[in-house]
Amino acid sequence: MNPQTSQVDDLHLVALPSAVNCAGLFVRFTLSEWSLPTMLDDLMRTVSHRVSAVVEVSDPKAPAFLTVRLRLWGDYLVAEVEDDVRGEVPNGRLPIGVNMAVSPMPRRGNLMRSELPLPAGTTAQGVALPRRDRRRTVVTEQPEAERGLVEPEVLQRVFSSLSQWGRD
Repeated sequence: MNPQTSQVDDLHLVALPSAVNCAGLFVRFTLSEWSLPTMLDDLMRTVSHRVSAVVEVSDPKAPAFLTVRLRLWGDYLVAEVEDDVRGEVPNGRLPIGVNMAVSPMPRRGNLMRSELPLPAGTTAQGVALPRRDRRRTVVTEQPEAERGLVEPEVLQRVFSSLSQWGRD
């Protein structure tokens, strides 16, 4: 096994009931980007179970924060849910096939970690990752023939006028 991390994606959430659905969307989107649809059911059970447990113990008037992190590492897809709840968050009854380890963090909160084996013959380095370019701009999205139509001086005058317009 090669214990090198190839890719990490994470999402920060407020521990309210909507966090369960948001975490589920994050898992679906990430696995879609990483072309790992066969792992969806197991990962959804793992992440939604832990996020639900944190939401249940969180005070709605002062909700906790949590981070859902997915990592491709060696021969595994690692799911982590980090919370800032004081004390232990009960796991309740784990869904069948869910293996997770929960440990308290040094200052505050808990870290749930679960390692799911990647499909046979797949390693973290072998997963097809999305190609992300630098941040796009209006100028780079214009067709080549229209690029000369946007003049920086004109844009500067427009922005200056807009900023002065709001002061009255």
